Order: sequence, then structure tokens, then C-alpha cells
Amino acid sequence: MIIFGIIGYLFKKFEYEPAPLILALVLGPMFEVALRRSLLLSSGDPTTFITRPISLVLLGTAFLILVFPLFPWFKKKKEAIQVQEMEE
Repeated sequence: MIIFGIIGYLFKKFEYEPAPLILALVLGPMFEVALRRSLLLSSGDPTTFITRPISLVLLGTAFLILVFPLFPWFKKKKEAIQVQEMEE
């Protein structure tokens, strides 16, 4: 209980939304079953996820959704480096 209290405190402190966590807890087991089933059907070949057009589009979209929020952070870092170089 203490560990979950600490996790809850950290979520509040860093302003994490609880909805994605609950969604992950609900959909995670279903995703795992579907992944295992897909790997069984493809004889354990993980390249089936990038050779099929629909799965490639979905993987690409998921990758962009994960990477896109990092762009402002990179831009801010780059601007900070440029400001430091101008001050020197």
C-alpha cells in the first residue's frame, strides 16, 4: 500500500492523468493475448508486423504519437544551447 501511495504521489506531482494508466491496465492483458496469437499464426516471425500494410501504419502511428511530444523539448534544449553560445 505504501508503494502505491508513493506512485500516486508521484503521479500527482508530475501531473500524470490516471485515464491512460487505467486504460493500459484494462487493455494490456488483451493486447498480450492478441500478440501471442499473432506470433503463433506467423510461426514466431515478428517481421509480420512490419510486412503487412495495416500493421505497419498502426506501428508507425504509435511511434509518432510517442515521439511527437519530445519535439518541443528538443527545440527548447537547442534554443538554450544557442543562447549559451551567444553569451560566450
